[in-house]
Amino acid sequence: MTKIKLGAMMFLQFFIWGSWGVPIVTYLGKSLGFDDAQKPIPFTVMALAAMVTPLFMGAIADRLVNSEKLLGVLHLAGAAAMWVAAGQTQFTPFALTFLVFALCYTPTLSLSSKIAFHHVKDAEREFPAIRVMGTVGWIAAGILIGKVLQLEDSNVPMKIAAAAAAVAGLLAFTLPATPPAATGRPFAFRDALGLDAIGLLRHRDFLVFMVGSFLVSILLQWYHTSTNDFLNEIGVAQPAFVMTFGQMIEVGFMILLPVLLVRFGIKGIMLVGLAAWSLRYFAFGAGDAGNGMWLLYAGILLHGVCFDFFFVSGQIYTDQRAGQALRGAAQGLLTLVTNGLGFFVATIVAGRVVGHYATTHPDCTDALQAAGTCLKVTHDWHAIWTIPATGAAVLLVVLALLFRPASTAPAR
Repeated sequence: MTKIKLGAMMFLQFFIWGSWGVPIVTYLGKSLGFDDAQKPIPFTVMALAAMVTPLFMGAIADRLVNSEKLLGVLHLAGAAAMWVAAGQTQFTPFALTFLVFALCYTPTLSLSSKIAFHHVKDAEREFPAIRVMGTVGWIAAGILIGKVLQLEDSNVPMKIAAAAAAVAGLLAFTLPATPPAATGRPFAFRDALGLDAIGLLRHRDFLVFMVGSFLVSILLQWYHTSTNDFLNEIGVAQPAFVMTFGQMIEVGFMILLPVLLVRFGIKGIMLVGLAAWSLRYFAFGAGDAGNGMWLLYAGILLHGVCFDFFFVSGQIYTDQRAGQALRGAAQGLLTLVTNGLGFFVATIVAGRVVGHYATTHPDCTDALQAAGTCLKVTHDWHAIWTIPATGAAVLLVVLALLFRPASTAPAR
């Protein structure tokens, strides 16, 4: 029963994100009229929030409050904020209310991982089977919104996300107890800042891992912020649904991950993941909606290798290196570095690169664009995708030379 509840927790955790994460740029641009500089605002505030709350909340969960109770409160508050955000039509009110949601949601990513790790005996073998339900949740959201409802350009996906967050909040209070592990001394200011977890960076292997995770998270966020727009622009039908194929194949790789980790080790798996990132973006740059559609499918289907082999393996490595006492804060640090710093930088960099390779067509009016006759703005996607593809290839070589994983004993 415990693993069933943990699986349901992960399902809802990523169903929430999957509900709004893919279609929201289309909604903000087509329905609310946000320009290219405004459309990425949900991802920008998510990144800002991930730099503030996960480390702090992780430290609280390590020392003061049961993790499942904190998770429940945050999801319920986030549900209310997302529902309010769905009703906003102007940029500033939307950005502010979405920021409140992000401040509540981002720490739940590390808290849900901490809860799962607490209730498994062998993280390498058992965690992927629980985490895969998050992928299933993302797939379910994509199919519901992109295929069944086909409401990518409305605020309904945000309302669905709010409802799912409310259910996740209620479910959290039924999860098995996950009490603070690092008890025995008073909660201090250094705990609020997560300084003990930051102290893990004095170990060379963990520092290199964190720097690599930061850079790879830029590749991940670039995918989130640009792929749906890219597929829409080149004329791929039902792009949100098509993108779920990546999560579908991810399920298989997640199930295989425990075996592959034992066979090839954490470094080998991560390097394969990086190679997949480079291949994915080169495929996007060479593909199109006609004869090159197979390249687009190939790039999307590589998502399982791209995400599981680096990010899920990274969560396992972080848990192993942190130990039980710092589990929450260390996962919070990883969220800060990836979903916070990495996503924030990616939103800026990707936005500027996409803007640099944009071409406006003044003869294309709003009416003509709505009729599907023309596009007011088009992009040189080959040039755009070549940049992250090359970056991933370079990073692959650097990590191959510098990353030397230490033993799995807790680092102190």
